[in-house]
Amino acid sequence: MPIQRLGRDVRVLPTSAIDADVILPGSKSLANRFLVCAALACGESRLGGVTLSDDVRRVIDGLTALGVSVRVGAAVAPHTDCIDAGSHCDVLVNGVCGQFRVDEARIDAGAAGTAMRFLTAVACLARGDTRLDGTDRMRQRPIAALVDGLRQLGARIDYDLGEGFPPLTVHGRGLTGGQATFDAPPSSQFISALLMAAPYAAQDVFLDIRGLLTSRPYVDMTLAAMRSMGVETLDATGDEGGRRFSRFIVPASQHYQPGAHAIEPDASAAGYFWAAAAITGGRVRVRGLSSGSAQGDVKFVDVLEKMGCGVIRGADGIEVRGPAGGLRGVSVELNAMPDTVQTLAVLALFAGGPTTIRNVANLRIKETDRITALAVELIKLGARVETSEDGLTIHPPEQVPAAEIDTYDDHRMAMSFALAGLRSPGVLIREAGCVSKSFPKYFDALARLDLPDRR
Repeated sequence: MPIQRLGRDVRVLPTSAIDADVILPGSKSLANRFLVCAALACGESRLGGVTLSDDVRRVIDGLTALGVSVRVGAAVAPHTDCIDAGSHCDVLVNGVCGQFRVDEARIDAGAAGTAMRFLTAVACLARGDTRLDGTDRMRQRPIAALVDGLRQLGARIDYDLGEGFPPLTVHGRGLTGGQATFDAPPSSQFISALLMAAPYAAQDVFLDIRGLLTSRPYVDMTLAAMRSMGVETLDATGDEGGRRFSRFIVPASQHYQPGAHAIEPDASAAGYFWAAAAITGGRVRVRGLSSGSAQGDVKFVDVLEKMGCGVIRGADGIEVRGPAGGLRGVSVELNAMPDTVQTLAVLALFAGGPTTIRNVANLRIKETDRITALAVELIKLGARVETSEDGLTIHPPEQVPAAEIDTYDDHRMAMSFALAGLRSPGVLIREAGCVSKSFPKYFDALARLDLPDRR
């Protein structure tokens, strides 16, 4: 067993080359988008393969506070021929036909950025006031770009403490529609939130994003979820006067259609297991994902290929094999896949040269300032790290020493740095319970990776 539980901490123990097939939790990003769209539809929708991570629970609780009936079914029985890394439930959502019929609601988004941002937008469709708040860190995460966009579309929103940050109160009564303009918004979730609420505005909604639209694949994921539930969006991208733009039009009088939708495995979580194969020189196949996934993070295997890994892309699974000759350092731009940055940074400790990660400035407004946190913890593991405003370069050590890793209440810090312990002894992950934000059974799955005969 490659882990030891020590109260709220976890020590990861080195293991030999891993050989496993894995079924992962349902994507929280997809689940939260379908939950919101289903809540606005007329009638009952069934979402299959949902994993009840903290972030998903926050969205469900928020929708419930807005008057939506959400029922969670029993967990699906695990598979016996592979490592099952999480319970998968059916969730039934009875939509409200585009209007939340509550006079007042209070929503605690906790540390869930998707819950805070998505629910702020759809709360504009309530008939009363909704107050949204979260953790101390959530109160430090900017939300002004989203609020400004909603105000341009007719929303009335007040900040309850500091300008530009939660908590805030949304005074419902609907959106008029029209045009909202953004200048390089710091999070794609702001755009996704507006898009999902837009079909229920009184007029067409036109979103004009000037400059880089960060994490564009997540917006594409939103558009795909909307399309699968019956709402079409027109979009265009290009360059104008030497500057990039993205534009979206959501015609009014569209409605989400209820139905049954399967939530595919979480591609961001898959990255940890593909990385485990890369670090140990082993093999991991993640079932249920293909190159055609709506999740942009499946392209993380392209980065692993550049590092020397073998990749087999199938119709119902993607397999990674670690290189026999060791990993190579790479220089990559990860704006489209920011949730894979920490995983790559830990892999870089075991590469044969430096690794540079560029164009990820939005990491500084995540659960923690991830660029700074990465530098601090990588240095504990012997690396030399150079940081910039939008990235970092990691120079690997000759040998990775034992270290206690702080997690900053950031699930991805805990999950990524745990991988270092698969190769180097003495890696302790402090406050490891923060993984419940997206992957409650992560360490259970990690503990089973070295069990034989799991194919």
